[in-house]
Amino acid sequence: MQRQIKQKTGIYGVIAVFLAISLGLVVLNLGMRFTLPPVSALNTFSSYEELETYLKNYQKTPYYYVKVLDVPKVILPPGQIPTPTFFRTVLPQALDAKAVGVPESGPQYSSTNVQVAGVDEADTVKTDGEYLYIVSGNNVTILKAFPTEEARVVSRISLNGIVQGIFINDDVLAVFEQSFFYLAIEPYYAMNATEMLPLDLSYFSYNVGSETFVRLYDVSDKSAPFLKQTVSINGSYFSSRMIGEYVYLVANQPVYWKNSRILPITLSWSTNTETAPANKIYYANVSDNSYAFVTVVAINMFDLTKPEYKIFLLGEASSMYVSLSNIYITMPRCRYEDNLLETLVYRIRIQEDKIEEAAKGKVPGTVRDQFSMDEYNGYFRIATTVGFAGLTESGPKNNLYVLDANLAIVGKLENLAPDETIHSARFMGDKCYLVTFRKIDPFFVIDLANPANPRVLGQLKISGYSDYLHPYDENHIIGIGKETIAGDGDFSWFQGVKISLFDVTDVENPIEVKKWIIGDRGTESPVLTDHKALLFDKAKKLLVIPVLVAEKNETTQPEPWQYGEIVYQGAYVFSVNSTELSLRGRITHVTNATQLEYYYGYPSHPYFIYRSLYIDNVLYTISEKKVKMNSLTTLEEINEIQLP
Repeated sequence: MQRQIKQKTGIYGVIAVFLAISLGLVVLNLGMRFTLPPVSALNTFSSYEELETYLKNYQKTPYYYVKVLDVPKVILPPGQIPTPTFFRTVLPQALDAKAVGVPESGPQYSSTNVQVAGVDEADTVKTDGEYLYIVSGNNVTILKAFPTEEARVVSRISLNGIVQGIFINDDVLAVFEQSFFYLAIEPYYAMNATEMLPLDLSYFSYNVGSETFVRLYDVSDKSAPFLKQTVSINGSYFSSRMIGEYVYLVANQPVYWKNSRILPITLSWSTNTETAPANKIYYANVSDNSYAFVTVVAINMFDLTKPEYKIFLLGEASSMYVSLSNIYITMPRCRYEDNLLETLVYRIRIQEDKIEEAAKGKVPGTVRDQFSMDEYNGYFRIATTVGFAGLTESGPKNNLYVLDANLAIVGKLENLAPDETIHSARFMGDKCYLVTFRKIDPFFVIDLANPANPRVLGQLKISGYSDYLHPYDENHIIGIGKETIAGDGDFSWFQGVKISLFDVTDVENPIEVKKWIIGDRGTESPVLTDHKALLFDKAKKLLVIPVLVAEKNETTQPEPWQYGEIVYQGAYVFSVNSTELSLRGRITHVTNATQLEYYYGYPSHPYFIYRSLYIDNVLYTISEKKVKMNSLTTLEEINEIQLP
């Protein structure tokens, strides 16, 4: 989480699996909105008949065809995540039963660690400087957190589905909920335009549909939150952002057919339901092996009028980057003619409740995550990896592309670090910092001052790699990843979690000023895959990450490939400045060693810390079952609250 002084007030295989019916940067923009002009790029349909004709003409073969049977869907029990075991053992009983229907001043406090200033990202923990809002399963707990002597649970909101994340905006709480239902289908594999081969459902782990809800609660009375508005849309939750008063939801829904007709998208709000008209569905004349509806919904958190939405007939969305004015959605597509992957990019312009199709483009390769993308001074920058280690004759290569407002490539830097893949990227103004890895960690400094001519300024080769890069200031970068030990071949064995402090003052000669290694092989941290698990505050010289620590006995486990035993889980609290990185202490919620035996993947135990934040001079650490309060100065325990 980044410091903020406030007033109190989803590789191509994913698509293949989805189609197979297992449905399932910080930019230094000073918070200013930079508006790219709208560019006519997409068309709309005049009718569903035209949409169906389009799909039949543009669908490449081979492809999957999904037919929904004329059988009522079965809503899954509240909080139930679809699994093969559930559908094998519980579902038969459910099918026999009846389906279930579906400004005062305050203290300083930290906020969610986000990529773009002014663009909030949904998370499982939020604070308004006095209360904490904590997601656990299908519940949201509201906890009085400050002052600490008054700490207590004041209320709990229970929902039927799985809570994907929340926002808090003054006295309105937005909750994103996803519910699942059994959907009877017949999948086919199209060998050509006229021949379709029925597929055996036993090949699929389960057949499931989903629906995404945005529930807005009035929490002016924290002890009695009440539901103001519910908005629902077909499909699975993909991602969301909050800008000012508006929440933007993006949902994915594969194209379904029923009785030889397309199953349309429906939007519900309050007591109203609307079937999306064909002229709200945009397409780009891009043939593909599969299609999905990507729905973007804009919801005013303080206005209960009808939400605005647009639907895009694309592939399955894979990554999303959002600036103050644009949503960029990417999706990988296989070019069968040369057996390579490319990434399609769509720019959707947003401004309050206005959603406009703007531009489309494509680049070779695939992106790792949202931090591989950035918008700056009217240009879109994106870093990709082409190929896979050991799977292609020439090996993977890494590229960086600069695109204009039309998403046409105007500059490129290709063939970086051959035989390696991108592990992390961070764009900061006219610089890009890139980490690739296979055996060692090349840390690249790339100049983007001239969009037409990106160039490498310098690089640093060290052991280990960074999965996440975080700006300290314009001349220093924090990297969080893994230490490594070189193997006998062209690879390395990853070891403990590594925190690096890079000095890039001399862009041609970046250096690793400090590093700290936690544990041995088997040590993990959610920060490696989820940037929102990081708490960083430059002014407070504070860096906090949750870590699951594994340690080896060097006498009995001397080999670099051997995993250590799990010995600790908790928050590591560091002091950091431009030249120093030191451990101040650790905080844990685990009370006995037997709790560590529950580890089967991070996080796995209800007392494993997964988030941290501060209010005033108090550090709060959060697990599913506990909130602990410690002095930010001494780390001495002040209070703790058990969560229901």
